[in-house]
Amino acid sequence: MISLRNVSTHFAGKRGEDGFTAVDDVCLDVPAGSIQGVIGFSGAGKSTLLRNINLLERPTSGQVVVDGVDLTALDDEGLRRERHQLGMIFQHFNLLNNRTAQENVELSLKFAGVPKRERRERAAEALEIVDLGDRARSYPAKLSGGQKQRVAIARALATKPKVLLCDEPTSALDPRTTGSVLQYLADINQQLGITTVVVTHELDVVKNIVDDVAVMEAGRIAERFAVDDLRSGAFQPTTEIGRYLLDADLHIKRVPLAERRRHVAANSTAAKELAHV
Repeated sequence: MISLRNVSTHFAGKRGEDGFTAVDDVCLDVPAGSIQGVIGFSGAGKSTLLRNINLLERPTSGQVVVDGVDLTALDDEGLRRERHQLGMIFQHFNLLNNRTAQENVELSLKFAGVPKRERRERAAEALEIVDLGDRARSYPAKLSGGQKQRVAIARALATKPKVLLCDEPTSALDPRTTGSVLQYLADINQQLGITTVVVTHELDVVKNIVDDVAVMEAGRIAERFAVDDLRSGAFQPTTEIGRYLLDADLHIKRVPLAERRRHVAANSTAAKELAHV
């Protein structure tokens, strides 16, 4: 679903200062329907890498291919169309305070050119997915941190994306709320089959929802492993973060990817059959 091929991102320095390379020759493939974790210490380049996927930060070199489309080869109009397939969740919610939850969700659809009536229906449906249908008319100031992030998730889902990009989605939340938001992300992945990339420095996120981990250090992927392989002992990490995960008590309750794909396929078939009844 997602393929990064020799992606590098270099930032020029200010006058008289050297620039720096945030992402350095990264290759990464993310299978359809999986949840990919990207973890690393502050400054490792993980957030820049995430923004490379939807070209909010265009790579200096390399290719970004999503669902068979090379985004780096598109013109501005083509890129705008493809971005509607790439939902994004931000660390600090990025909600407009003068808009209700419903209106915040509708904005992404308005920019996509969706007619007003359909915008309302799809926004309401997305809010129901995250159990916020009863807060549709609430303004952000009246919502808790967890509810704001769920509105942000609904906004990302409203465009019916193939890919969900999550930039530190729980770092602004307390531990209890973090668990709730992670459960929503896991459920959405399982029910809708949306390929998800989660950038985080929080190991609890890795322990609870991801299938595969890429550890970034100094702009490069230092190591990569399946969480199940870490648990079984089939993989022995060499990075500090990897070793910490190995020592942690991993209580991951994840349905295997193959089973999740079968579930999504079955739901899709059932929906098509109902449409013809």
